[in-house]
Amino acid sequence: MRIVSLVARLLLGLMFVVFGLNGFLLFLPPPAVIPGNAGAFSGAMMSSHFTYLPSGVQVLGGAMLLLNQYVPLALVLLAAVIVNILMFHFTMWPQMLIPFPVLVTVLWFLVAWPLRAHFAPLFARKANV
Repeated sequence: MRIVSLVARLLLGLMFVVFGLNGFLLFLPPPAVIPGNAGAFSGAMMSSHFTYLPSGVQVLGGAMLLLNQYVPLALVLLAAVIVNILMFHFTMWPQMLIPFPVLVTVLWFLVAWPLRAHFAPLFARKANV
């Protein structure tokens, strides 16, 4: 399981660094046509420059995974990005629900599962302050 988690961490980190950098540098061509609400949403994200926030989070989280530094924090940051990716495909572009978002989710769980003890305090019912 250790090797699986290591490979998953490196793949996940690499994917998020590459796709996060693409949000800034636009080196991967966008799809020719993005239909309906998905296109409107993507257009609004690009024209308002809001894409810099999720792209920055992706680069930061991916770099932390690749460098094996603050991995639980990186997983929390990237969990929010992954939920948004999944919801975008489920709600706005279901015909484009390719295995990639599901693969990213599976990789995330393969990295997070061995570290689950680090997340246990997040589920405390009351804070001891």
